[in-house]
Amino acid sequence: MQIALIVLALLIVLVVVVGWYGQRWIRMRRGGGVSVALRWRPDSPRSSWHLGLGRYEGEKFVWYRVWSLRTGPDRVFQRESMQIADRRDPSGSEAYAVPEGSTVLRCESSDQEAIEIAMGPGALTGFLSWLESAPPGRRLPRAS
Repeated sequence: MQIALIVLALLIVLVVVVGWYGQRWIRMRRGGGVSVALRWRPDSPRSSWHLGLGRYEGEKFVWYRVWSLRTGPDRVFQRESMQIADRRDPSGSEAYAVPEGSTVLRCESSDQEAIEIAMGPGALTGFLSWLESAPPGRRLPRAS
């Protein structure tokens, strides 16, 4: 009887956690999020892709990892310091770890480590438009 109660309690906790993740994902998607895979320290052989949701919040691009207990963003990128250093198609097994039809952008920043962002065609168009747009009077950083 006691084992059955423990199993039942664990199942209830599991259902609550899965429901919370589902609700979080739906809420972020409705708030204008796009599916994005992110990889930091891309030059490291141990670097791997992490699926998440990206959102534009004014001058910031915030990224939330899909399977994270954090309520806030896992990464925040400032538009003014972000530059695209390279653009490529996923290679080898990468194609299975990123959203379908993705393009991989290597982004560098003066205040953060280099990252790679993989996103599908629609998300890519929106990201490039956001990155290239700037308020009046502000200069865009360009790669040399």
